[in-house]
Amino acid sequence: MDEGKFKRIFFKEFKSIPMNSQDTICSISTPQGIGAIAIIRMSGPQSFTIAQPLFDFDFAELRPSVTKYAELKDKGQLIDQVMVVKYAAPHSYTGEDMVEISCHGSTYIQRKILELLIEHGCRMANPGEYTMRAFMNGKMDLPQAEAVGDLIDSQSEASHHLAVNQLKGAFSARLKALRTQFVEFASLLELELDFSEEDVQFANRERLSSLLAEIKSEVNGLIDSFKAGNAIKSGVPVVIIGKPNVGKSTLLNTLLHDERAIVSNIPGTTRDTIEDVLNIGGVTFRFIDTAGIRTSEDEIENFGIERTYQAVAKADIILYMVDATATSIEEIQEEIDFLKEVVDMADKKLILVANKIDSLTEMPRQLMHLKEYEVVYISAKRNVNIEAITDQLLAVAATHRMSDQAMMTNVRHYDNFLKIRYSIENIERGFAENVSTDLIAIDVRDALHHLGVVTGEIATDEILNTVFGRFCIGK
Repeated sequence: MDEGKFKRIFFKEFKSIPMNSQDTICSISTPQGIGAIAIIRMSGPQSFTIAQPLFDFDFAELRPSVTKYAELKDKGQLIDQVMVVKYAAPHSYTGEDMVEISCHGSTYIQRKILELLIEHGCRMANPGEYTMRAFMNGKMDLPQAEAVGDLIDSQSEASHHLAVNQLKGAFSARLKALRTQFVEFASLLELELDFSEEDVQFANRERLSSLLAEIKSEVNGLIDSFKAGNAIKSGVPVVIIGKPNVGKSTLLNTLLHDERAIVSNIPGTTRDTIEDVLNIGGVTFRFIDTAGIRTSEDEIENFGIERTYQAVAKADIILYMVDATATSIEEIQEEIDFLKEVVDMADKKLILVANKIDSLTEMPRQLMHLKEYEVVYISAKRNVNIEAITDQLLAVAATHRMSDQAMMTNVRHYDNFLKIRYSIENIERGFAENVSTDLIAIDVRDALHHLGVVTGEIATDEILNTVFGRFCIGK
């Protein structure tokens, strides 16, 4: 199908975002404060003209992408000895003419250079404006632009690898392939749309159904990857639960090597969830210590217990702690059965942690009869066998690793893909109920609209502000 005709039929309300690309922007691209060096970035059509008065050499003769030592001056007075690079459009990060100045990290020098650039015609960049210009100039699509922010925010090897993978375009490639399938599907429907008044059905419904099944499978696969992708990006959520005084807070402190939670022999000390993060083997885990599960007449403690169940619902891994010196198999099974009634446990890994083995003369092997669950014997207080827990955590996290396969990590993408799946389900119902082709085309258009929102082909000011507004000013 002709691309223009395709957009007229299936993108009836295609919107573009106006951008004043005639502005030349500047900002400091390194963290604020004093450091060895700072980088000041300028982008826009007047970049080279604005830079010229600051240097004694002819800026037009400076070779692009070559670093040059220079003295930066204001009316003949030396401000700093710098390294300067110019990038000629479109061979730059933004796709525009760019200049980067590496100066000494004095806050005075940084401020003075910015003042000079603004004096000669620049304006201060908005948060994320460099990356937004890169997107608007076709240097990257919207998911890749979002991956830039994820790369900056990455705190572990796993999240870094995932962000790099997204930036290289692995996720975008899957979106492009999905769009191609949708275009083919729309092309087949177009035959019926063109001859709808003659009541002639040209489309091969078997091919349509087969193609729709392929599209649905890909959409579901991306939706299903969100949980693992978001866990890698934000940290795998691990909740520590159990009765009061089994050692939950002690375990949290031991894992974090910090007195993060108050430890006391008084039952009910922890009345709310306590959360912290830890990097283990290149994977970030978000540990959540919870209030002890028991029947209580204390209203505040009961609020904490309710939050325990909420934390369990959001967790990927549950460390269910028991007192190895006092808990029976029947009691544990009863507690787990009750937990299953309160929370959907289908996609969660439950690990039994038998604590206080330092108080035993022999291991309580009876817990091994609970073959459905992994059992780890530890002493949180004495730091005994804690590595067995971290080994279990990494084993579970390994199931999240999907090599270089593209994964969904962004809530914005996830929300739009749920809407795409809803449209696909409507199309399926339309076929089953012999709904007219023009009505089915409405759902196809809706699905393509939401796919375009993800890729950035359809973008509003609100979407762009949401995506780029979380960036720092220099990016």
